Amino acid sequence: MASEWDKIIIGIDPGTNVMGYGLLGIKSKKPQLIAMGVIKLNRMDDHYMRLRHIFDRVSGLIDSYLPDEMAIEAPFFGVNVQSMLKLGRAQGVAMVAALKHDVPIAEYEPRKIKMAITGNGGASKEQVAAMLQRTLKIDKEEMPDFLDATDALAAALCHFYESSKPVTASGGAKSWKAFVNQNPDRVKK
Repeated sequence: MASEWDKIIIGIDPGTNVMGYGLLGIKSKKPQLIAMGVIKLNRMDDHYMRLRHIFDRVSGLIDSYLPDEMAIEAPFFGVNVQSMLKLGRAQGVAMVAALKHDVPIAEYEPRKIKMAITGNGGASKEQVAAMLQRTLKIDKEEMPDFLDATDALAAALCHFYESSKPVTASGGAKSWKAFVNQNPDRVKK
């Protein structure tokens, strides 16, 4: 499966009830949907068993699709400390699954993902899903019932956009005079 693509990015939207995943294939610098879905965890009462299930399922996705990179949504700060703790654990377990398989991880805040996909950091989940559908030309029938899946795909697409940006030199000279002053050893006299 991996040889068909130049690169595969797995996106994860961590959750303790429903965790979203999305796989994006890159071919000739163009992103395309490979798969997306959710891991339903709300039927399990034991939080630790949920964590194990997350690890097993994310590991299974990695084994099946052989992604080159993982993009994961960073937990946002909420009022409920217990919910934040559980969400952080779910994110951590998904990250460990990637690390165990030597898959590099990039973490993005929800606002950054929304901004990358829609141009609006405060966009709704529905707006993100609609923009993904248009951008990746996803048939309406392929759109999932759970927006956690499109959130995960959005993380993967955000990572594609971020990793495709040209690298700029920080602290570069603003003029030739500044360059000469910063690099006297590189100027012939």
